[in-house]
Amino acid sequence: MMARDQYLEPYRQSAETHGADFGVTLWASMRSQQRRFEVFAELCDMTGRHVLDAGCSRGDFAEFLIDAGVGFESYVGVDGLPSVIEHAQRRGLSRCTFVAGDFLVDPGLLAVNQPQVVCISGSLNTMTDRQAATVLESAWDACGETLLFNFLADIAGPLAPPQLKPARRMDALRFIKWAARRTGKVTYRQDYLPHGHDGTIMMRR
Repeated sequence: MMARDQYLEPYRQSAETHGADFGVTLWASMRSQQRRFEVFAELCDMTGRHVLDAGCSRGDFAEFLIDAGVGFESYVGVDGLPSVIEHAQRRGLSRCTFVAGDFLVDPGLLAVNQPQVVCISGSLNTMTDRQAATVLESAWDACGETLLFNFLADIAGPLAPPQLKPARRMDALRFIKWAARRTGKVTYRQDYLPHGHDGTIMMRR
């Protein structure tokens, strides 16, 4: 029988190999990770906002926001791997709190500190469609103003690289329809990586 939290297993295996080094994030490169963060910041002004990062890993998005001079009010990072949370806590990032827990199993974690902005970067890519839908519903319920999430898109340019496991491409049109049925304020971007194989959606209330 597949473990209930099978979506976390690739990260556990990566942690065994990489510890808390960048490789544990499963991103192809630091630059592609940073570009996704930049898109979040381009879409949403987080100044003065309570931000929650679901699947924060080592706290790299928190560090990005600080380095970019984004004056967020507070940041809460949640991740299912205690080891990366311990690493994030040791970084001593200002106005940042890190919590270990599985937000799919305990959706209340997405509402810690009553976030105005909830961000999900990469965390959906190892989930089933049903699991991703559950997380997105919970995240939309939890955010006071804005939900931002990205995913590996199943529609991409002809030169897009093949997708390697454990991540998988997600149904971009399904995500867009899901978002549009919940709010009339939806933005979709797929222009920030060379071959368009990643999508970002912003939903606002």
